[in-house]
Amino acid sequence: MLTGVCLLAIRSDRLRRCLVIAVTALLVAASIALAIKLAPNDLTALKFDPQVIGHVMEALEVAMAGFVIYIGLRRGRPLIAALMLGQFALMAWFGFQHGDGLQVERQLLVDRFSIIMALIIGITGGLICLYALGYMREFHEDYHPEIQDRRPFFFSLLFVFLGAMFGVVFANNLIWLYFFWEVTTLCSFLLIGYKQNDESIANALRALTYNLIGGLGFAIAIVWFFHRSGSIELTTLMRAAPVVAIVPAALLAFAGITKSAQFPFTGWLLGAMVAPTPVSALLHSATMVNAGVYLIIRLAPVLQGSMAGTVVALVGAVTFLVASLAAIGTSDAKKLLAYSTVANLGLIVICGGIGTYEAVWAGVLLIVFHAVAKCLLFLCVGVIEHKLHSRDIEQMGGLVLKLPRLSVMLQIGIAGMFLAPFGMLISKWAVLKAVVDANPLIALFLVFGSAPTLFFWVKWLGKLLQISGPAENVEHGIDRLEWFALSVLSVLTTLTCILFPLISTHLVEPYVTEIYGQSGHLAYGNLLIMSLMLVMVALFPLSFFNYGWRGKVMDAYLGGGNVGGSTRFQAPMGAVHDVRMSNYYFADILNEAQVFRTGVTIGVLLSLILLGVLIWL
Repeated sequence: MLTGVCLLAIRSDRLRRCLVIAVTALLVAASIALAIKLAPNDLTALKFDPQVIGHVMEALEVAMAGFVIYIGLRRGRPLIAALMLGQFALMAWFGFQHGDGLQVERQLLVDRFSIIMALIIGITGGLICLYALGYMREFHEDYHPEIQDRRPFFFSLLFVFLGAMFGVVFANNLIWLYFFWEVTTLCSFLLIGYKQNDESIANALRALTYNLIGGLGFAIAIVWFFHRSGSIELTTLMRAAPVVAIVPAALLAFAGITKSAQFPFTGWLLGAMVAPTPVSALLHSATMVNAGVYLIIRLAPVLQGSMAGTVVALVGAVTFLVASLAAIGTSDAKKLLAYSTVANLGLIVICGGIGTYEAVWAGVLLIVFHAVAKCLLFLCVGVIEHKLHSRDIEQMGGLVLKLPRLSVMLQIGIAGMFLAPFGMLISKWAVLKAVVDANPLIALFLVFGSAPTLFFWVKWLGKLLQISGPAENVEHGIDRLEWFALSVLSVLTTLTCILFPLISTHLVEPYVTEIYGQSGHLAYGNLLIMSLMLVMVALFPLSFFNYGWRGKVMDAYLGGGNVGGSTRFQAPMGAVHDVRMSNYYFADILNEAQVFRTGVTIGVLLSLILLGVLIWL
């Protein structure tokens, strides 16, 4: 966060570039060192004065509350002001009444799960910051000179955001966790509204509203749990008896549902697409949405076997199915990625709601694989949008000729999302097995949601490989740091599959075993099959490195009807037509807006059921 404050004052592009590179390198190195060298107790043993930190957080909380209330009133959104005022008043009253009596044994929670999250935040978040250096310069100087250049503010928010995410995953004190949670809410609002046009402001206000609803639930959960247990520690909540823990756990899970954009709160994440691409990647892969699923997976042992847990799992199941169906009807690459993000987060929410050891094992793996592959995809689309002046998938035909290296990277990202043996497919298999063992009804949502997932990824992949004639190579002028970030993410997407057994054995399984006494794992036979698949898949993208250098493009044979090449043909009646190839979107059957409204309606009903369960408990 200190870096964020410094970046706010830096106007020199060169100095900003040097500072971002240096801090990012330090951030990545520290995250890796934590995973390799440090024991969990090393951080918890750090000497610091929690009272001083608490007072600083209180002062910042007052400032944030005042700012949000001002924004709500200024923009004519009284609901925003009321939500912020409500949770601030509740937490202020709680601190005034019990501040002196709050005893926290462990302020920080450092285990293998938080280390996994720190690696995701540090590595993918750092790469996004490096990518943003070149992207934002091109964004303002070459493509959007009409938008006010506020790069110092932009990069300051990026690093404050990352700092808050580290706070979320390492905080054991629920009040500290709540503070960092609210910082991510405010940063997302400011980043989504970066362009300062009407659409950006409207979408930013929607994101703020939805996340404040979850924040109110978070605040109520803290007060409720303290009055039932006398504690404000997350670890105490995880070990507490169901009669004490289930209500606050359900409220925190509800906060996680809003933050992870599950139905009916999905709209805020789709609206975030108006922001520059680094913001989209940051919100969808490395930070914002992962905060929600992180908290739900943490609470999985409490939710296991409960009515509240079943409702949470149903929310995730409906979200997975509906978002997957809605993605079929869009050709906007960023929107498709947004729907895919929402759907995959639904799978993780299912795992948290079911709460078995197998489900938690699969859920953590999903978080890892999704973060890396989805970050790569968003950043690739950002470059494509600048080079082709479009992010429409139908305009990406022949990308292997226009942007050959970038096309290979995009193919790796798409393969990472659905193609065996890449991680997402392995994780989905594990989720399906865990769901079948625990709740076969929810398994139906997974089966019917997986089919459209395969459909929209194959459509996109096929469009990239479509060649209807020679095309100009426009792969020039891309910033070196953009190439560096994309290259590293491509390698990481592949390595997370190759090293999947090591990731599971050394990080995921020990965490699950620590919580449940046993863990899920992949059998030796499946590992062997996965290795054979990986060798075959690795050969696939290598063939495309020849495009643009030694590749020879031949005219398509159209049954003798070619006219002047492969892009025109003569019909039987003599008329000459252009060759056109396009995907199916089934607008009449799976209208995106109608499918989305259906998901919102079902999500509202499930949210009301969850509220009813809490009242009944």
